[in-house]
Formats: sequence, structure tokens, C-alpha cells
Amino acid sequence: MNNKRREHGFTLVELLLVVTIIGILAGAVMVNFGGQTQKAKIIRAKSDITSIQTALSIYEISIGSYPTSDQGLQALVEDPGVEGWTDPFIPKKSIKDPWGNEYRYSNPGDKSGFDYDLYSVGLDGQEGSEDDIGNWDEEDN
Repeated sequence: MNNKRREHGFTLVELLLVVTIIGILAGAVMVNFGGQTQKAKIIRAKSDITSIQTALSIYEISIGSYPTSDQGLQALVEDPGVEGWTDPFIPKKSIKDPWGNEYRYSNPGDKSGFDYDLYSVGLDGQEGSEDDIGNWDEEDN
């Protein structure tokens, strides 16, 4: 009687084939999701701008005017020394965009239909470039 036991397992060729297939699938997934990070940051910046606009509206109702350009967005976080300011309008100490830059604020504004301009300089960090995201992009917010 022939009692040779056949060992069950994978050969080196089978293992290399599986690893190759997994590599190809992982590469395809990375290509499909590669640009999603920047899209997500743009969406977050637009959402942040909308939230800051809400805080600015509440500030204006409470104080009677929007912060000046000199006071900036920090007036939403720390008392700028104006009558009527009691608590922070935004619970953050620093108001930064997804790329780590401070959001920009100017009052009076000249780009938007609001009394002020509120914007991020975007990925390149350069003001006035094509990737700036601001409250003048009303249809996109």
C-alpha cells in the first residue's frame, strides 16, 4: 500500500501570483482615490467659511457691526475690547484652513456681496491665485 501523503499548501508561484494580483488591485484603488484628499480639503474650507460667516453674523447682531480688518477673525475668539462682547463666537483659538493657513478677512470687502471678504488662500498659499476659496463663491458654498 502506498501511503504517501500529499502535503497541502501553496507553491511559491501561487504565492507570487496572489501578491501580484493584490498589488495591481491596490494600485488601482490608489489611482481612484488619489485626488480625493484635495477635494475633501476644498469641501472643508467651504464649510468652514460658511460656519465663520454664521459666527460673523451673530457677532454683528451682538455688537452692532462686523469686526474691523485690524480686529480680524480673532475678534470671534478673543474680546477685542468692544461693548457687548461676552463669550467667544467660535470655540477655536486659531482659525486655520485645511492647508494650515489662517483664513483671511477684510472689512470692507470688495470681492463678495457681503460687507466683508472671507477666504482661504488655498493649497498654494498665495493670495489672488486661482485656488483661493472665498465667500464670493456663493454658488459653491
